[in-house]
Amino acid sequence: MDGMIWPPAITAATQELAAQLLPRGWTLATAESCTGGLIAAACTELPGASDWFERGFVTYSNAAKAELLGVPAELIVRHGAVSEAVARAMAAGAAQRAGTRVSVAVTGVAGPSGGSPDKPVGTVWFGWCVGQTVFSACRHFAGDRQAVRLQTVVYGLDRLCRAVADGAGAP
Repeated sequence: MDGMIWPPAITAATQELAAQLLPRGWTLATAESCTGGLIAAACTELPGASDWFERGFVTYSNAAKAELLGVPAELIVRHGAVSEAVARAMAAGAAQRAGTRVSVAVTGVAGPSGGSPDKPVGTVWFGWCVGQTVFSACRHFAGDRQAVRLQTVVYGLDRLCRAVADGAGAP
C-alpha cells in the first residue's frame, strides 16, 4: 500500500524538520488533540523518521491529557482544554514523558460543532517545547474540519522548524 498523499506544505515542513533535528541528534514527540495524530502521521511518513521521531500522544479527552501528559485537571477546569495554559502543559508533558528535546502540542476546535463565542470553530492553541523553552500561539483557521486540521499540522510544524533553526532551546 502506498503512503498517504500529503499536501506539499506538510511534506516540505516534515522534510525541513527532519533536516533540522537529525544533525543535532534531537528527537520529537507530539501531543495532539484536535488533529488526532495527523502531525505524528505526517512525520512518520518520511523514510528514516525513526531517527528523529520518538512518539506521539493522541490525547483527545481531558482525562487523556491528564493521565498521559500530566496536565493538571484543575488547569483544564480553570482555562478549558482549548487554551494557552493547556497547550503549554501538553508540550512540556510530551517532551518530559517521552524524554525528547523537542515537542509540539495542539488543542483546538476543528468543528463543525463544539465552538463557542470565546472559542469559535477553527480556534487552535499550539504549544512547543525546544530544550527548556516552552512557547505558544493561538490561530484561527477557516474552512471545514479537514481544512482546520491540515492548517494546524502545517502551522505547528513550520513554527517548530523555525524555532529549532533559530536555536531555541540551545544550551
